[in-house]
Amino acid sequence: MAVSQFSAATSTGRSEALLTRSGLLGGGLGSRGSKSKVLLMRTWISRPVTVRRSFSVNSVSSDSKQTLKDPITQEEALTAHSSFTPDAASIASSIKYHAEFTPLFSPERFDLPKAFFATAQSVRDALIINWNATYDYYEKLNVKQAYYLSMEFLQGRALLNAIGNLELTGAYAEALRNLGHKLEHVAIQEPDAALGNGGLGRLASCFLDSLATLNYPAWGYGLRYKYGLFKQRITKDGQEEVAEDWLEMGNPWEIVRNDVSYPVKFYGKVASGSDGKRHWIGGEDIKAVACDVPIPGYKTKTTINLRLWSTKAVSEDFDLNAFNAGEHSKAYEALANAEKICYILYPGDESMEGKVLRLKQQYTLCSASLQDIIARFERRSGANVRWEEFPEKVAVQMNDTHPTLCIPELMRILIDLKGLSWKEAWNITQRTVAYTNHTVLPEALEKWSLELMQKLLPRHVEIIEMIDEELIHTIVSEYDTADYELLEKKLKEMRILENVDLPSAFADLFVKLKPKESPVVVPSEELENSEDAVEPIDEEDGSEKKVTQETEMELPEPSEKKVTQETEMELPEPVPEPPKRVHMANLCVVGGHAVNGVAEIHSEIVKDEVFNAFFKLWPEKFQNKTNGVTPRRWIHFCNPELSKIVTDRIGSEDWVLNTEKLADLRKFTDNEDLQTQWRAAKRNNKLKVVSFLKERTGYSVSPDAMFDIQVKRIHEYKRQLLNILGIVYRYKKMKEMSVAERKSKFVPRVCIFGGKAFSTYVQAKRIVKFITDVGATVNHDPEIGDLLKVVFVPDYNVSVAELLIPASELSQHISTAGMEASGTSNMKFAMNGCILIGTLDGANVEIRQEVGVENFFLFGAKAHEIAGLRKQRAEGKFVPDPRFEEVKEFVRSGVFGSYNYDELIGSLEGNEGFGCADYFLVGEDFPSYIECQEKVDEAYRDRKRWTRMSILNTAGSYKFSSDRTIHEYAKDIWNIEPVKLL
Repeated sequence: MAVSQFSAATSTGRSEALLTRSGLLGGGLGSRGSKSKVLLMRTWISRPVTVRRSFSVNSVSSDSKQTLKDPITQEEALTAHSSFTPDAASIASSIKYHAEFTPLFSPERFDLPKAFFATAQSVRDALIINWNATYDYYEKLNVKQAYYLSMEFLQGRALLNAIGNLELTGAYAEALRNLGHKLEHVAIQEPDAALGNGGLGRLASCFLDSLATLNYPAWGYGLRYKYGLFKQRITKDGQEEVAEDWLEMGNPWEIVRNDVSYPVKFYGKVASGSDGKRHWIGGEDIKAVACDVPIPGYKTKTTINLRLWSTKAVSEDFDLNAFNAGEHSKAYEALANAEKICYILYPGDESMEGKVLRLKQQYTLCSASLQDIIARFERRSGANVRWEEFPEKVAVQMNDTHPTLCIPELMRILIDLKGLSWKEAWNITQRTVAYTNHTVLPEALEKWSLELMQKLLPRHVEIIEMIDEELIHTIVSEYDTADYELLEKKLKEMRILENVDLPSAFADLFVKLKPKESPVVVPSEELENSEDAVEPIDEEDGSEKKVTQETEMELPEPSEKKVTQETEMELPEPVPEPPKRVHMANLCVVGGHAVNGVAEIHSEIVKDEVFNAFFKLWPEKFQNKTNGVTPRRWIHFCNPELSKIVTDRIGSEDWVLNTEKLADLRKFTDNEDLQTQWRAAKRNNKLKVVSFLKERTGYSVSPDAMFDIQVKRIHEYKRQLLNILGIVYRYKKMKEMSVAERKSKFVPRVCIFGGKAFSTYVQAKRIVKFITDVGATVNHDPEIGDLLKVVFVPDYNVSVAELLIPASELSQHISTAGMEASGTSNMKFAMNGCILIGTLDGANVEIRQEVGVENFFLFGAKAHEIAGLRKQRAEGKFVPDPRFEEVKEFVRSGVFGSYNYDELIGSLEGNEGFGCADYFLVGEDFPSYIECQEKVDEAYRDRKRWTRMSILNTAGSYKFSSDRTIHEYAKDIWNIEPVKLL
């Protein structure tokens, strides 16, 4: 049976007796002589007794010859599984078993790290049994399945989430208490999995939680990064990056599938074989090996999978002769090249080596995942594989442009390996693949060097060239060839290959279409006598140069003339050819059947601006799927006190699965008892953060101050700079007032920042340094005291978010309008009764609609105004507010230390040019921002009003559950149905 390979041990008396005779099954931890026996995890969920299996679901091999025997009906499969809930005693025995027989630590002590691993492994046993049952069921039914491909999965700690979803929190707490530990102390031993960076990865993890909870047949694919992005340290010099150590002690959740591996090729060449087919040969070969992480649903046995690929070379690639000759680096070179693919998330791409590594990562994810998906499809199909049914069984979702190579890779496999025609393969690919766009930032819409891709993936470039040629056919047939300029514009906008000559089939057509210029032929005699011809302007410097009869001029029919030393013309420097690139986002749109944005305003920008030409051509492809977050992790588990209040007031826990029930809170917003409980819960969460900040940063803050939080990736468009400049202005005004004045004018605030700046993003790192310098000054100013504190939390991650968000009272989502696709932290803050200050950007627009405009602090320019404001700036028409000039001068005065902030402040000045001209409109929005902050202070002074606003934010957040988002994907894009195990 499939489950037998992964159970903690067999539950049969014979095996138990064998363990006992061997001395392996003994007493509890620290009391090996005890006669008590371990109650094994197998008793948690009984074996299916009515299903005869012919293979192990948990050991999916790449051998497509495996066939499915004894298919069963859905009704028969549903009766195959039954379960009961374990008690604290059986859980404690399971934990003790793993501490003794699945050791990663020495046996002498049962300290917290060991307790965590043993506890996690005991939970994993239950998850594996459910995982096997889930996928055995899916295999038997051969249902359509969705596959979510993402370069990031920012999971956070898994223990509390897993036992919460299994409804075993109380039992585990009691079991650990009986073993001498508290559950919360054990849980914090778990490091955050370093598999993501920000919202993209956290969204992917929320989606997996919802897919499992809603019983959709699906799983995720990603890469198993050994060192993640980086661990952030804050020093006197600002941000410092060091390697993540999350895997140093091992990962108790993952199951390495050494029998599930696929070849991945790079470089080489493409040749035509005797069969007339194109063959990719030679090059560098590696192996992608599967590591599975079970993802449990809430109040369901459905447990889906996150399959992460690690990379390695085969053992024979180790050059033993070179090693024995002392050339150790050379001997290990092939292995190192393979392994480093999965070292770092987003390796720096300033160098060519970095670019190659990033592209290798993206292709590894796509190739290994598609090979795995196809192997599963072939196995489920049995002897009769009907490729035209592939899109009816498989849905592939590309999370951003990173997995774009899925499109040419699927084409390559279908054509080169499975023998399909181009037409058949293209039809299958387009019906299978869909694309989620997450950004409107040009630098994030990936464009890869064509030359680099040709070297690394030569066969894929051939396929991309053919797709591009088909696209050109479509564009030419769609637009009137009589309008050459329109056709040229559309081709430039829509082609996948940028700055690449048209295929020969179209070159002649465009020569014919291009308007002919009528050159004016001037007789040489007239030229020699023409005054207009004597003084041309040199294009380089605008200086005038005389042209004599001897000057060489290019004429329609040039005659030979001598060039004298005195009159030699300066020729303009040749214009360098623009780089040839592959536009990945365009390939996504062309190669898939659906394109979705992630918030209403973002999806409109996608249609109206980013992909407008495609939208006009294929309007049916474009959709909106507003993001969401899982209410399990982001209210129920991370904020248990608030969760209990909500449950008591609504009358049940149904809201955890049906978040629309949160709207029922609106009936109680003015209830004094609820308001009192609400404030108490918030204060208790703030007290936890007070302790955390003291421990992590050394700063002491008051729980009676407003907690004002901005935590997200550090980027200029997210405008942490606007926030900190507002704080600097606040600080300056305080310093100019008497003690009495500042107390009456300002509400006490603790301003908390967190987030990572990408290691090569210099300006973002300057912002981090500036925030920490402001904090160092303000926090040690005795005149200010608890009236203002500024704290930067180092190494912000999911676990820190789970602590900060429940304690937040004001949260800042202040990106330049039109630049944030959606955001998801804004949803988490609103769910936890935090009031937002923000622009009309991303999901802020919809949050404001749902919670009520009076319960959202709005400021700033609107998205449709941004282009005009930038144009005004370029024309020198922008007049900065005196308060903005005042705060910049205050920074330059050196009050925050000796660091030179000229370049940071300089980015906000000037009218044009890279790195200046305030592209993100900090100066434009600064006046309305500080005026809006005054309204925040006014509202916070009125405790009842603020609490009412807080309750209405939670009540209005029901729309932003990832459950709602996943239902929409399943219905509108993937066409999959829930399949529930009983």
